[in-house]
Amino acid sequence: MKFTRSGRDADGRDIAVAHHDRWLPLTGLPGYEDVTRISDITGERGLRGLAETIERRGEDLTPVDPDLSAAATVLDHGTDIWGAGLNYRRHSDDLDSEQPASGPGSYLRPANCLIGNGGHIELPTQSKRVTAEAELGLIIGTACKNVARDDWRSVVAGVTAVLDMTAEDVIRENPRYIPWAKGFDTFCSVGPVLVTLDEFGDDALRSLRIATVRNGETVASATPADMKYDLGYLVEYFTAGRTLRPGTVICTGTPGATVISPGDTVQAVVEHVGTLTHPVR
Repeated sequence: MKFTRSGRDADGRDIAVAHHDRWLPLTGLPGYEDVTRISDITGERGLRGLAETIERRGEDLTPVDPDLSAAATVLDHGTDIWGAGLNYRRHSDDLDSEQPASGPGSYLRPANCLIGNGGHIELPTQSKRVTAEAELGLIIGTACKNVARDDWRSVVAGVTAVLDMTAEDVIRENPRYIPWAKGFDTFCSVGPVLVTLDEFGDDALRSLRIATVRNGETVASATPADMKYDLGYLVEYFTAGRTLRPGTVICTGTPGATVISPGDTVQAVVEHVGTLTHPVR
């Protein structure tokens, strides 16, 4: 199953769900007329009930044609955005930094940095070197805490593409500034599609290619098989001692970053999941 938003407003009643290569308006289904948050239906029971309803009533709906290139973020308003840093060896080399031995670098960023697909990235005057990084995102489907590594799939609703920006010069000055360096307006994009986890077996997930692309040129690409800390480890790590709410995204690290400048176009491409494309100014 896949979800997107057919408009640019993450708070609007514009959720679309894919069924047999047709996008259907969620609010056209009986029982879903008032659903405006994707996280309200991404638990295991919610997804199962939705699938059953679509099988019974989906043919009665007129399909919609969402513009994925201009879709709002798949994250709900106010969603937490957690991230793992230096999770690919290539990216550690980019920063000339040693990977932490006890776990991945991590951060929590403000939700107001989110933009919809196609939106402009605004470079802040407070930084002279901003980088963009493609990542695979895990969307939490059910409230969870202290999840065992082997049970990670039971709490994850699906995967999505992430484009993550960083004021890299700030990080080089002081690694403790990570949240500040990632919290500028327009510094994160998540979407344009959420693909439910049942679409991918473990081997398929490990082989998904994630690429950072600038001006049509692939700057870096890798698969989750190249991660130092795998997806199960990351879910265990970020749920340790804290409750993650449905809709929370875990950004799993980037295979490599690219410096961006006004006039550039940067993309996060996640194979079989989605592509985010953003002009820079």
